[in-house]
Amino acid sequence: MAVFLFIVLVSAGVLLATSGAQDDFGKLSDDYKKGVELAVQQLNSHAGAQSHFLFFKSLEKSDIDGGFGVNYVYHHFYAKATRCPKGTSNANPTKCAFRNDRPLIDCGICYRMFKGEMQTEPKPYVYCIQKPKLTQDIVAERKDHCSKMSYINGSPSLLASGRKQ
Repeated sequence: MAVFLFIVLVSAGVLLATSGAQDDFGKLSDDYKKGVELAVQQLNSHAGAQSHFLFFKSLEKSDIDGGFGVNYVYHHFYAKATRCPKGTSNANPTKCAFRNDRPLIDCGICYRMFKGEMQTEPKPYVYCIQKPKLTQDIVAERKDHCSKMSYINGSPSLLASGRKQ
């Protein structure tokens, strides 16, 4: 009986954790969702990836209104491997449970949006790395790259307006 109760509690915990990640993605604005989708697409197309990856949790977000329909977006978030194999279509945390035996993927992305569409110039910057391999130098490099991308026509730095989540 104790084993059955344990299994039920663990299953409920996994279900709550996975639905929380999906809820977090659902709460993102369309501008942030487009960036997450680009980063996750790149993760899932990586030759070394064996599992399917999904958005897990936002860490830091900011965007700057550049005027005339232009926004500069920065998003720092975690992606996580799922139990579904690479190439799974229509994956979500309910269908593909997150794996807890793989490290989180730390992603920093920035890009320019014009009237709700991601622009190809300047090229969107996507830098994802396994969390254990993340160094302060990499964090600084990502933030520096994104700050330079948005510092146009005297606009403030993208990261200067960041808010922690």
